[in-house]
Amino acid sequence: MRLKDRVAIVTGGSRGIGRAISVALAREGAKVVVAGRTRATCDQVVAEIAAAGGVAIAVQADVSCESDVAAMATATMERFGRIDILVNNAAVNMPYKTVADMSLDDWNRIVSVNLTGTFLCCRAVVPHMTAQQYGKIINISSRGGRMGEAGRSPYRSTKAAIIIFTECLAAEVKEHGIDVNTVCPGAVKTDMISEISHGNVPAYAMEPEDIASVVVFLASDESSAITGTAIDAFGLGNPLFRVKSYIAPRT
Repeated sequence: MRLKDRVAIVTGGSRGIGRAISVALAREGAKVVVAGRTRATCDQVVAEIAAAGGVAIAVQADVSCESDVAAMATATMERFGRIDILVNNAAVNMPYKTVADMSLDDWNRIVSVNLTGTFLCCRAVVPHMTAQQYGKIINISSRGGRMGEAGRSPYRSTKAAIIIFTECLAAEVKEHGIDVNTVCPGAVKTDMISEISHGNVPAYAMEPEDIASVVVFLASDESSAITGTAIDAFGLGNPLFRVKSYIAPRT
């Protein structure tokens, strides 16, 4: 097991990519804190991990809320006594909307979760990682963080900012044995992509487990030579391949 006795927090850990990451980390021996806004779905993932012989707890938390994030870190320390891995996966998106038609509430909602939430979670765990002189922080960006697209300005802006934030934080904490990296997934088969695309999920979309495998590598000591880096995990959706086919909408 590559992560035996490590303690990991996964935000947005109860569904989609976050659920796959939570399960994959536990399978590799990590004790996992499954964090999310809905306690019931977090509990379901904890039960799944426990059934497979792993150790996990559920923490209800909205990452855009400073007090929730602080409570999440406190609950982790009280239960496990350390924090080795943080995966900032929690994110929200919206269907196509132009800048001209967007409300300030629309903009602020996405920025507060995707970008401010990443900042708050990192700020909460870095002191603990610094004290133990070890840590792995993996921020989940997106292919959308690499390029713009009409109607996607708040989501893609936050995902681009996460890449730069990762570089800044990595430079600040490297001397304390903390590695900080970003994963930029391409299209993945999740409820989110189905919702924002009205069911037009790309045929080349990956499984959540494909991204979880990349995260497990970055969370392990095998990735010790990598920090301050954004890793593109586009699968067959890589623009090099010019794939344009789509799965038919679900009925």
